Amino acid sequence: MLYNALIRTHHITSRKKVSALKRAADMHNCFVLLRSGGCPGIMYVEAEGKDSVESWVNVVRNLRYKDFQLVSRPGVVTKETQGEDSQVNGHARSSKPAARPIVGLSEVETAKSLVV
Repeated sequence: MLYNALIRTHHITSRKKVSALKRAADMHNCFVLLRSGGCPGIMYVEAEGKDSVESWVNVVRNLRYKDFQLVSRPGVVTKETQGEDSQVNGHARSSKPAARPIVGLSEVETAKSLVV
């Protein structure tokens, strides 16, 4: 079962903090997607265990980002059926089984790039 969380901050610009987030993603076996370089900072985390997601979120919390907001608390990735295709958290997915998330951290420059 997959779990995820969504975090919004004022911005993500510190390369030291991004390095800490990358190490934490590797250590906790999480897939992390960051919108960095300006306002707002957006972080999406997904992993196979709720404990992994919660541990990664705690690392972010301890880095004391300005205007930290846990928009979506760690929880199960929900699936909404619509005909043959389904939606996962509002994003269209095929009816094939979900693949395991890739462990590690990826960065994008625009919020639009976060949408699959």
